Amino acid sequence: MRAVDIIEKKRDGHPLTEEEIRFFIQGYTNGDIPDYQASAFTMAVYFQGMNEEETAIMTDAMMHSGETIDLSAIQGVKVDKHSTGGVGDKTSLAVGPLVAACGAKLAKMSGRGLGHTGGTLDKLESIPGFNISLTSEQFIQQVNDIGLAIIGQTTSIVPADKKLYALRDVTATVESIPLIASSIMSKKLAAGTDAILLDVKFGSGAFMKTQERARELAREMVKIGKNLGRDTRATLTDMDQPLGLAVGNALEVKEAIATLQGKGPHDFVELCIGASALLLTQAKLVDSVEEGRKKVEAAIADGSGLAKLRAMVEAQGGDPTYIDHPEKFPLASRIVPIYAPRAGYIKRIDSLAIGISAMKLGAGREKMTDTIDMSAGIMLTKKVGDAVEANEVIAYCHTNKENVDDVFAEVQQAFEITSEKVAYPPIIHEVIS
Repeated sequence: MRAVDIIEKKRDGHPLTEEEIRFFIQGYTNGDIPDYQASAFTMAVYFQGMNEEETAIMTDAMMHSGETIDLSAIQGVKVDKHSTGGVGDKTSLAVGPLVAACGAKLAKMSGRGLGHTGGTLDKLESIPGFNISLTSEQFIQQVNDIGLAIIGQTTSIVPADKKLYALRDVTATVESIPLIASSIMSKKLAAGTDAILLDVKFGSGAFMKTQERARELAREMVKIGKNLGRDTRATLTDMDQPLGLAVGNALEVKEAIATLQGKGPHDFVELCIGASALLLTQAKLVDSVEEGRKKVEAAIADGSGLAKLRAMVEAQGGDPTYIDHPEKFPLASRIVPIYAPRAGYIKRIDSLAIGISAMKLGAGREKMTDTIDMSAGIMLTKKVGDAVEANEVIAYCHTNKENVDDVFAEVQQAFEITSEKVAYPPIIHEVIS
């Protein structure tokens, strides 16, 4: 079998066999197939696509290109949640503790942020001492003990994806549904959980700009999960404005804490309750989403969700007093108010512009080697649908940088104000199962 024949076959629009796909993925992973042939292969897939069976085989081949995690020693149904990323997305910091408080076992391997989307690991590391590097034994023991652990992905998981993703990034082949779906699902499936909830975002601050494309990706990933024997479901959620009010690492952790105290912003609270309720149905702890919502709301009201976050932080070496006293998180040296240029209603908040501005203030990375300023970010005071007066504060920029007045102007320009009343948009648009 030759790589060039496989490339030619896909270039001409023919489906590949299981043997051909596994040969190509294994050969590229171990270095027998060079980058230039893998580039041609990904471009062929970009233009010709893959059918459902091909995508499932591709995912399975990538999943088994390295180590897979055996979580059978964890008692009960193991659940995981994955977000395709967005501005202000700190959902795992609240959903994990909430489902654990309701009896589920959430075993999550997470990644770092690059560009305008922040990573869960970066947010957790804003808590002094928090350790993202547990051994498999420690990871399993912690999930058994408290129902919850969030750690970094090991380098031995899905090496094929690491190589392919880096290649796709520089060959204009990132935006291919089969390649995105197999990339995400190979990592999720290798992590060993029984059930996966995918939060697929769409809008200006998301990878998928339209609901139609997000739906297509979600359906593809749900099919892959089911074909490979996992209970997989997806939500399509709005990222046409930042999620919640906080954008930036420590600021987002504080918002997650406030949410677990029953004081979070409406859209973020609704997403956390909705996602947690779905996960409880997947864990077979409730018979309906409605019953799940009641359990989750009770875990907020009685403080058990917050107690689980504290327990996770303490178990992973972090300082739990930051959970009890979030005012301990250091503030940036400059907190600059941004004012509304005129009165009216907030029609739109450009998520991408807010995310890029937060990165420029120090909250994100342009390169993986960049150091994040945990105190930097943006706190919104208004959301889409809110009324605003002229010269009213619409956001605060938190930064330790000087000479960033142009960024403050960009934040103001990210808010579109209209004279006509605007309806509050839903956060969860669809559930796909």
